[in-house]
Amino acid sequence: MSFSKDFVWGAATAAYQIEGAIEEDGKGLSVWDVACRREGYVKQGHTGQTACDHYHRFDGDVDIMKQIGLHAYRFSVSWPRVLPEGIGRVNEKGLDFYDRLVDELLKHDIEPYLTLFHWDYPHELFKRGGWLNPDSSQWFAEYTRVIVDRLSDRVHNWFTLNEPQCFINFGHLTGRHAPCLKLELGEALLASHNALLAHGKAVQTIRQYGKTPAKIGWAPQGHISYPISDSEEDLNAARKNMFAIKQKNLSSNTWWMDPVYKGEYPADGLELFGNSMPTIRQDDMKIISQPLDFFGANCYNGYPVKSDENGNSVFGGREVGHPESVGEWPVTFDCLYWGAKFFYERYGLPFVVAENGMPNCDWVATDGHVHDGPRVDFLYRNIAGLMKAANEQIPLGGYFCWSLMDNMEWMHGYTKRFGLVHVDYITQKRTIKDSGHFYKQIIASNGEILCNP
Repeated sequence: MSFSKDFVWGAATAAYQIEGAIEEDGKGLSVWDVACRREGYVKQGHTGQTACDHYHRFDGDVDIMKQIGLHAYRFSVSWPRVLPEGIGRVNEKGLDFYDRLVDELLKHDIEPYLTLFHWDYPHELFKRGGWLNPDSSQWFAEYTRVIVDRLSDRVHNWFTLNEPQCFINFGHLTGRHAPCLKLELGEALLASHNALLAHGKAVQTIRQYGKTPAKIGWAPQGHISYPISDSEEDLNAARKNMFAIKQKNLSSNTWWMDPVYKGEYPADGLELFGNSMPTIRQDDMKIISQPLDFFGANCYNGYPVKSDENGNSVFGGREVGHPESVGEWPVTFDCLYWGAKFFYERYGLPFVVAENGMPNCDWVATDGHVHDGPRVDFLYRNIAGLMKAANEQIPLGGYFCWSLMDNMEWMHGYTKRFGLVHVDYITQKRTIKDSGHFYKQIIASNGEILCNP
């Protein structure tokens, strides 16, 4: 068996993590530019000043994508590169960069998948309240209109927001990510509601002003629960756990997904958050729940669940010595199968893996190659799990590996490597890793190599 003929094989990046050139050609500051200046915030004092220098080397990077055989490339636009103040004045030099990038992709028969927001919020708008400002969703719609007007004649596939659980929960509630705020729960809930409105208004903007037919989704984190056994009790426990809200944070699946796909906040979340909830205006949920074309989610690992004697969902435990990647991330090889299955059951849209990957200890060996065997195995077993879902007739749209190349991994700086391509940050030399060569074989066979390695 293999994937459908129209299955999309891609890789993903984010603007701040690879572009560099943070002070060139009129770009404005983002909240991550500012956060990186805080002493001790980013590991070893790293910044996005140069990153992978993709801003100057994008044509060579597109050539590498072609060598790997990518069908599609998911990239994000830097909002403050295009609108230095966040709204108003357009920076033509910044917009021209994405013009040239899209043209280069299409010249190499690589389909652009454009993400409007991957965390680099304009600092000038943050100073005006950021996601707490009641106008913030309209600011995002204005920015979206600029991108749509310039690129929608060639860009047909869109993601609105990337991982709102991170930029709201970690950026506004725990302070772990930019803009490094530790707000009260009610304020964080207001920010989350405004971000959801921004998503909805962006979808409306693309539909209304797009110059060509568009396929639109978004990319929240997909937190996957999986059963520790084949019993019906454990299966139901995993499904229940995956869509439950049990803690007063904003990391759950349903708090973000139910409003978008079902037009309502989940009842258990409303009960848990109680009086902390912001005011929901009459048309808000209608705006948020604009119809989408696919279900996108970033999925990296899973959480083992079992049923206790009372039928409750509880932690299923991990075996001593269970697999872990760098950074103590658990490795769960079948998570994409369960993610595709459970998300499709609840939301009924084709499943697109918007990100999937692992950090690893990678370096250029004495033979000039990068032998990242654990990532090769990770790709094999994760994508094989996705193929299991395909064989059960679960609609699948595509798989985007995180990441195309090693990059600035947010507060971890350059200490974690996720790429299919190794980057020497001193010389900027690119080296396709063993995983990149293996991914090329997967793409060329449309997954059949996973059945006959």
